[in-house]
Amino acid sequence: MKFHIKKGDTVKVLSGNAKGKQGKVLMVDRENYRAIVEGLNMVSKHTKPSAKNPQGGIIKKEAPIHISNLMVVDAKGVASRIGRRMGEDGKLVRYSKKTGEEIK
Repeated sequence: MKFHIKKGDTVKVLSGNAKGKQGKVLMVDRENYRAIVEGLNMVSKHTKPSAKNPQGGIIKKEAPIHISNLMVVDAKGVASRIGRRMGEDGKLVRYSKKTGEEIK
C-alpha cells in the first residue's frame, strides 16, 4: 500500500495533543500505519541505569502518531492532500492538490 507520507516530509498534525503543530517525519511504520514526527507527541520514558545511560532517570522521546492524523505540508507551507502524476522524466511524482506544486 502507498502512503501519502514519506521519511523526511514536513507534516502538520490534524488531531490530538499536538494539533496544528508541524514537524519533520523521522520514521514511518508501515505495518502499524504510524509515523514518528520530530519534536511532537513527546512522552516520558523511565529508564534504569545501564552501560549506555549510567545515570538512568526520565527520558523524553517522540511517540508514534497515526498516519491518518498527519497531512503533508508543501514548499509554500500549505497543508494539502497529495496526488500522484507523471513528471517530466516519466516517473511518478507526488504533488499538492491545493497548490499543484511537486513535493520533493
